[in-house]
Amino acid sequence: MPHKSGFVNIIGNPNVGKSTIMNQMVGEKLSIITPKAQTTRHRILGIVNSDDYQIVYSDTPGILKTNYKLQEKMMRFVGSAFEDADIILYVTDVVEKMDKNQQYIDKLSQTNVPVLLLINKIDLSNQEELENLVDIWKKILPKAEIIPVSATKNFNLDQVFKRILELLPEGPAYYPKDSLTDKTERFFVSEIIREKILNNYRKEIPYSVEVEVEEFKETEKLLRIRATINVIRPSQKGIIIGHKGQALKKTGTEAREDIEDFFGKKVFLELFVKVSKDWRDKEKNLKDFGYNI
Repeated sequence: MPHKSGFVNIIGNPNVGKSTIMNQMVGEKLSIITPKAQTTRHRILGIVNSDDYQIVYSDTPGILKTNYKLQEKMMRFVGSAFEDADIILYVTDVVEKMDKNQQYIDKLSQTNVPVLLLINKIDLSNQEELENLVDIWKKILPKAEIIPVSATKNFNLDQVFKRILELLPEGPAYYPKDSLTDKTERFFVSEIIREKILNNYRKEIPYSVEVEVEEFKETEKLLRIRATINVIRPSQKGIIIGHKGQALKKTGTEAREDIEDFFGKKVFLELFVKVSKDWRDKEKNLKDFGYNI
């Protein structure tokens, strides 16, 4: 049997379930998940291997209108996912408006790449509403193949996987067969910490934060990690730390527990908070934080 390989790139608006679908398809939690928009900032690869194929899934930031350089970088990740895709998974859901970010719908209608349009969260709908949605999407993207799914219930994702295998082109593996992702261990630590910040803080705080792992030392039984939480203003530093350091302690405890689960060993985690004024609009900061697209 010929070997198949290719990039299956997941694209869509914020909060439609792209990261949940990615994690389900890969079988590991590689993308952090929160109810907040802009949870995913990078393009994250998840690699699924067998003797006969290699599927390189790619989770991307939710499509949005840009207000600062960080968001411009995020949308470049989305643009790059259009450029190198062998298959596109366009994720929508049962509640979002069809004409949101119309320019990306136009790009999908013009592409020659196979598009699987996944209508997610069907457990929140009924049969009649779903049938109406399918009819509307057939008119908007007539070349796309529509598959209703529920990512949280893991419903119909086996059908998505089957179609991906059928559509995947023949070719050699892009990555070593034991690879799971292209990201480093430090990246996943920073994302776990940022996930806790997204969950524990309100308003603009999570969107003003970037986590930088400055030390990652591994022994047989222990991981020693030192990370800095960068914020834009001094007032945000105070909010992150909280009264008598309680807010930072809570975030650190929750992050440490998840990092221990991720790596399967004990973790000693130190968190610091630093003011990096306007880091979201400074090219050097963005490059240092991995937004070098």
